[in-house]
Amino acid sequence: MQTSILVAGIGNIFLGDDGFGSDVIRALGETFGPSPDVRVIDYGIGGMHLAYDLLDPWGALVLVDALPDRGSPGTLHVFVADLESLSATAALDAHGMDPGTVFASLRALGGTAPPTVVVGCEVAETEDGIGLSEPVRAAVPEAVRAVRTAVAAVRETLTAQGGMKQCAWAYPAGW
Repeated sequence: MQTSILVAGIGNIFLGDDGFGSDVIRALGETFGPSPDVRVIDYGIGGMHLAYDLLDPWGALVLVDALPDRGSPGTLHVFVADLESLSATAALDAHGMDPGTVFASLRALGGTAPPTVVVGCEVAETEDGIGLSEPVRAAVPEAVRAVRTAVAAVRETLTAQGGMKQCAWAYPAGW
């Protein structure tokens, strides 16, 4: 049984709040410290890179990403991803970076996604430009804490159950 955890930040830093995942990984990297069972990587817009890395055996994935604005920019959501729905609705795309495309690419490569916890933040702006909007920037420290909490919960689940079969989080309505 694989117990290692990949923490992956995704997003485009040149599109405002879409760079949320990268900013969280950068902030997390300053505080997380070395750990033999956790690998923290900013994939940026490298969807195929993430798909290829997911071919390695992982116990779980913690994915940090920007989420569509549902009326509350800066609001953080933590949930377990429905991998079947995500990869079923997307096609193989060597240049795509949304999670559905990454999981579809992984499936096309013959891989299977590990159980995945998403730490996401509703965006305010995704226009051309570098830097996060104020509400999304203010959510970064909370997101760092959420990632650390998710990693701890996943570790506990992997250890206690011999694999991550369930998680304490559920989907927020409408996601």
